[in-house]
Amino acid sequence: MGEDRLVREAVCLVVVDVLSFTTAVSVAVGKGTRVLPFRWPHQYPTGAERAGIEKAAAAYARQSGAQMAVHRADVTPATPWSLSPAHLRQAPYVARLVLPSPNGAAICAAAPRDVRLVAACLRNVTAVGGWLTAHGYGTPEHPVAVIAAGERWPDGSLRPALEDLLGAGALVSELNAQSAGPLSPEAAAAKAAYEGTADVAHAVAAGSSGRQLAAMGFVEDMAIAAEEDTCAVVPVRDGDGAFAAG
Repeated sequence: MGEDRLVREAVCLVVVDVLSFTTAVSVAVGKGTRVLPFRWPHQYPTGAERAGIEKAAAAYARQSGAQMAVHRADVTPATPWSLSPAHLRQAPYVARLVLPSPNGAAICAAAPRDVRLVAACLRNVTAVGGWLTAHGYGTPEHPVAVIAAGERWPDGSLRPALEDLLGAGALVSELNAQSAGPLSPEAAAAKAAYEGTADVAHAVAAGSSGRQLAAMGFVEDMAIAAEEDTCAVVPVRDGDGAFAAG
């Protein structure tokens, strides 16, 4: 995966998965929950494959003393936690939560434990930018890699995700405003895309991922994901692999 190369060049990785992993993490950590990412291999597993993945995730949750998040469509009063930020906002508090996803969580779960790892989204851009610069990241000596997680096509191949490009660009813009840099050409392009988008919330909703979520009935998830700078929580991975407030 891309983070394997980036860890050779950066001392801190920031993952951006606006729809929906890092947005969900910001909501859960904001309630005091410690979030353990779990790699869901891809978005469209077969029935037997999905059963095997869910069994492995449930075993990991038991070993970690955590509750297990289920698929959005499988939420019940007994299992009210899912990748949906709206579900997490309404669900009761839980101390530890295993949160699977095929994109953001997969990247986070694969990142080496000796690298600082932060979860960013549109909701906490200013907080994350301030935390990074306060800890000395974003300089030539301590470079930061911002990873736009992307999405997947039905065949499992990667596809770009506009919402993650904009989220990454928003963070780069914030870091640049705080005198971090210099920027790579990719970071500068993401910054330009964000700063050139007049209505970010509309772009998130109108993009491929947003339309897919709307068709599934999760319009509220998009509204939460587009809440720019409403969250002061900076989810940072701790020693046992869980995201907690930095």
